[in-house]
Amino acid sequence: MSPNPPEPPKPAPNAPLDWRLQKLWLLLLALVALFWLRDLWVASTQVQPIPYSEFLQHLKAGRLESITVGSQFIEGKLKAAQPDGRTRIVTTRVAPELARELAQYEVRFEGVVENTLLRDLLSWVVPALVLMGVWSLMAKRMAGQGGLGGLLSVGKSRAKLHSETDVGVRFDDVAGVDEAKAELRESVDFLRNPKAYGRLGAHMPKGVLLVGPPGTGKTLLARAMAGEAGVPFFSITGSEFVEMFVGVGAARVRDLFEQARASAPCIIFIDELDALGRARGVGPLSGGHDEKEQTLNQLLAEMDGFDASTGVVILAATNRPEVLDPALLRAGRFDRQVLVDRPDRKGRVDVLRVHLKKVTLSADVDPDAVAALTPGFAGADLANLVNEAALLATRRGAEAVAMQDFTAAVERIVAGLEHRQRVLGEQERRTVAVHEMGHALVAMVLPGSDPVHKISIIPRGVGALGYTLQRPSEDRYLASRSELCNRLAVLMAGRAAEALLLGEVSTGAADDLVKASDIAHDMVTRYGMSETVGQVVYERQRQRFLELPENLALEGGLSDATARRIDDAVRALVDEAYGRATALLTARRDLLAQGAERLLAQESLGEEELRPLAEAARALPAAGVSANA
Repeated sequence: MSPNPPEPPKPAPNAPLDWRLQKLWLLLLALVALFWLRDLWVASTQVQPIPYSEFLQHLKAGRLESITVGSQFIEGKLKAAQPDGRTRIVTTRVAPELARELAQYEVRFEGVVENTLLRDLLSWVVPALVLMGVWSLMAKRMAGQGGLGGLLSVGKSRAKLHSETDVGVRFDDVAGVDEAKAELRESVDFLRNPKAYGRLGAHMPKGVLLVGPPGTGKTLLARAMAGEAGVPFFSITGSEFVEMFVGVGAARVRDLFEQARASAPCIIFIDELDALGRARGVGPLSGGHDEKEQTLNQLLAEMDGFDASTGVVILAATNRPEVLDPALLRAGRFDRQVLVDRPDRKGRVDVLRVHLKKVTLSADVDPDAVAALTPGFAGADLANLVNEAALLATRRGAEAVAMQDFTAAVERIVAGLEHRQRVLGEQERRTVAVHEMGHALVAMVLPGSDPVHKISIIPRGVGALGYTLQRPSEDRYLASRSELCNRLAVLMAGRAAEALLLGEVSTGAADDLVKASDIAHDMVTRYGMSETVGQVVYERQRQRFLELPENLALEGGLSDATARRIDDAVRALVDEAYGRATALLTARRDLLAQGAERLLAQESLGEEELRPLAEAARALPAAGVSANA
């Protein structure tokens, strides 16, 4: 048997396009040459035309035996050959009326045939070329990567590939998430030296899921992991898999894993996994043929089908783990879940030091003091805080960013932008001043309350006519019953102050009432802090990292009597807090009036200006301080 002939070399990815274009140009050149040869042949076979006036002379002299009339030419056969041997003559037609007019004069005239070859050629060649160019351009844009065959690449993965030199982020650039970095260092060591981890039979987790609130640095942490490992980094979001065409998402998942296997060792990072991995069978439009479910099924199959020892690590990030499909979270897929939470005070100091390197600071700026003002801030919030402080310092023409700029930036982020052009009437300003001073006095007196940093009656944000800025001095993760009751009293103190000094209440306490009702409702239904209802949980808290409005509706199964007791217990807690606030303010009525007048005059009172007022308020009898609700 003869050996198989060698296979021809495979063309490059763009070879079909180049071949088609070359063939098109060759076809056009052949057509032009064909028309040119036709003209040469016609010119060689035709008789040289004579002027029309000379043709008329032959006709009048009777030298023509026969005449053939065409649309443009007239051909005549001579009775006798000419001296040059010709027996035929040809002339270009002239309009009969014009010929009769010209024949009266002794003038030589002839017709001319216009050559329309170039015009006819361009009339159909140019539109064809324009159409082909538009078609090629549209195909390139639809495919996202050139070529007339790009329409067939709709199933290609849209993941952005970053080489090990393009990432440019290391673990040192990520601060405030030390526990998460420690969890990921193990995967980095595996990518650097996979054989060392297999010597005892262990294998690395196939997938690592980063969960946490928005802005905590999940995406940055994934890029830092790729930078530390020095491997290629495929980055894609969950929404980029799904299109309106059925099957496109599954094809893109297959293509992504094929590229990753070819580039191993590498990291696949899927951001916003909840857009792709939402639980199946939930919702009215769910079903086996749903495009999202097909894409998720393909992702599950791919994660089951590849070997972890190949050096491909899958990272994913989400801030909604509660909506993910359970099949994604089982062992063998996303084996490890890493919490990337908001940083504590030490973590905030580390994050601030990273961002403070980029701005010019004054000597009075203390990162620890700034961190104390920002409990609950994520990494993105702290970066925004530093930028806002730098903008404020630039706006006031300073040479460096001072501590006052950070304080103003915290107020702007927490309370909103000042609206000095929103002019309030004198009675409204007095109501707001009394309301805010009531909050501040009760907060100063009650133990365990967050320190009051500033009071202002300058409108801020969307609807705040004034605000009392309280920031905790340390991070807290638990709250006792007495602390929650004190919070309720501080919230109700604004309305109590209005009733005490002004004789009536206003709508300014609307937001305070909402917050107080939420706290009291949680105390009764979730924390078991009501003696009348008992230590029973009537509403479970779902794990969520997005700050969504809480669902105040109780879960099903409650009797009308139980729901009535819950409502009565919530109302009792709020009413008791209002009574405690009223008692505290009644004992300090003069301080309340003096503080409100001073706030009216200055519009804002800082921590230093509030210190004498706080000392005087604490020196009075602490009526109503105990929490025996």
